[in-house]
Amino acid sequence: MAKDANLDLVVVSETKEGPVAKIMDYGKHQYQQKKRQRQNTSKPSLKEVKLRPNVGDSDYGIRIDRALEWLGKGDMVKFQVRLRGREHQHRDRALELLNRVVEDLDKAGKVQSFDRRALVVQVAPA
Repeated sequence: MAKDANLDLVVVSETKEGPVAKIMDYGKHQYQQKKRQRQNTSKPSLKEVKLRPNVGDSDYGIRIDRALEWLGKGDMVKFQVRLRGREHQHRDRALELLNRVVEDLDKAGKVQSFDRRALVVQVAPA
């Protein structure tokens, strides 16, 4: 029956009761499996976290936990501190915050770039 349709008889799964087979084009089946596998192993993406210099402890903790999760998955994380208005007078607080981020993420990732002027830290998975 499979030969008449120029298709292949493919065993899909083997169970205790008996194997399950389908009549299909085996080359097409292999191509689709490879395509699905390539989609699952996508490139690591860059996640971005924006902070303010006077961020609360609970918000900071949530952002660090989320960053640890992303680093565990293999994604890179970029932390950016945004200053507005009079906050520009307190750049030292923003730098302290970025240093604190680096210390907290030290075990999960390594610092790829630290731009003190733009107040940006980029962390890659370790």
